[in-house]
Amino acid sequence: MKAQKRYFLEVAYKGTHYHGWQVQPNAVTVQEEIDKALATILRSKVDTMGSGRTDTGVHGKQQYLHFDFEEILDKRTFLKKVNAVLPKDISIYDLREVKPEAHARFDAVWRSYEYYISLRKNPFEEELSWQCYYPLDVEVMNSAAELLLSHRDFECFSKVKTEVNHFECEIKTAYWEQKDQHLIFHITANRFLRGMVRAIVGTLVEVGTGKMDKKGFQSILESKSRGKAGAAAPARGLFLSSVIYPEEIFI
Repeated sequence: MKAQKRYFLEVAYKGTHYHGWQVQPNAVTVQEEIDKALATILRSKVDTMGSGRTDTGVHGKQQYLHFDFEEILDKRTFLKKVNAVLPKDISIYDLREVKPEAHARFDAVWRSYEYYISLRKNPFEEELSWQCYYPLDVEVMNSAAELLLSHRDFECFSKVKTEVNHFECEIKTAYWEQKDQHLIFHITANRFLRGMVRAIVGTLVEVGTGKMDKKGFQSILESKSRGKAGAAAPARGLFLSSVIYPEEIFI
């Protein structure tokens, strides 16, 4: 029996028509479509593991998964074939062999998300941004976002029903950027809780509209109560934008 080789795939997808990343019964997911494509191309069922989950309607600019396969895969041929059978809203960008013990989820060092807000009605971005038609104070929102960097427990921004051992995350960057009629929230952390980014965005928007001040945002962080934070921002504006791994896991 041949030794199994482990491969990483770099994936991008538009999540509008999918019930999130992870395979689940009675719902079409991104992982399910990729698994079906791999089974067709490789003529063998393979088990995939993603770097993390994204919720229904959330998009992925850069997601990774790993799978094991006995044979050496030619990247150019593989990418051409797998992209030909995948739906138009899912793409495989890269294939890389990694060390046998490398893990798409557990070896990820940093994950980054971007959240897009359109400040005017844009018919081309209805499925890709939160369209807000009221003024937002970006300077005040950035001042509040800085508080995230010195905090560790983010239970206040986590979905209530979630199976985690702790709510601690290390946030490396968190800031808003304005580009013409768009606001983009950038956040990078070692891990994220379920619903965390959308809850943060929704609460920071309340700061931006003046419904809440910086002191109020700080009190939410200290409360550990999801009920005190703002409503979650719509899924359609959220993108998993980057996943960083140590270079030594790649062959």
